[in-house]
Amino acid sequence: MDLNGAAAVVTGGASGLGAATARRLAAAGSRVVVADLQVEAGAAVAEEIDGVFVRTDVTDPGDVERAVERAAEEGALRALVNCAGIGPPARTLDRDGNPHDLDAYRRVIEVNLVGTFNSIRLAAAAMAATEPVDEYGSRGAIVNTASVAAFDGQIGQAAYSSSKGGVVGMTLPVARDLSAVGIRVNTIAPGIIDTPLLAGLPEPAKASLGEQVLFPKRLGRPEEYAELACFLLTHDYMNGETVRMDGGIRMAPK
Repeated sequence: MDLNGAAAVVTGGASGLGAATARRLAAAGSRVVVADLQVEAGAAVAEEIDGVFVRTDVTDPGDVERAVERAAEEGALRALVNCAGIGPPARTLDRDGNPHDLDAYRRVIEVNLVGTFNSIRLAAAAMAATEPVDEYGSRGAIVNTASVAAFDGQIGQAAYSSSKGGVVGMTLPVARDLSAVGIRVNTIAPGIIDTPLLAGLPEPAKASLGEQVLFPKRLGRPEEYAELACFLLTHDYMNGETVRMDGGIRMAPK
């Protein structure tokens, strides 16, 4: 699928994986809507790539509808990349025996899992209304972001791993649902990526994390995620898959 001239929405596009993906899509000729809660950073990315910023809470149907509608003003919506997410750590029982805050657990599920599905369903409706681009009826493609934590969740990641496991679990059934209207759905499960989430770590700590990777022994780069996301968007025979992008790492309990 050719992304040149098509519209695309990137949730969480203000930083990290989302910002790298927004830049990569723009370089491919897409008109990109950066959908994020970070107004200043999101607007800056949009300006840099000659795109559009829409303040978006992915858990709010109205916000996502506005982002999708704005994208449709730029051209036929062909691509959605879901990068919005949160991951505050908390143990099921803390060191004092206190149980995990249930509202905190719900919030992670709401943003990472429900927010992803909310964005999928609304973007898919807009894609389904466009004209097919080939004889097979292709109308668009969606890439979601899970994590290796979906498979190798560590101590303190009960909420995060649950949410990302849900994203993996929805990938095939949603791909099956949307096959009827010519929309493909894939998911990337990144490993340890050098994003703003790790910005507070000292360099020796980052290097130690990189040493845990099978090969190459370094942190992943947001640009590598963006490259894979664009591959999955444009490769017409990739559908219903979750692809680990982690250098072969298998996470230890902590």
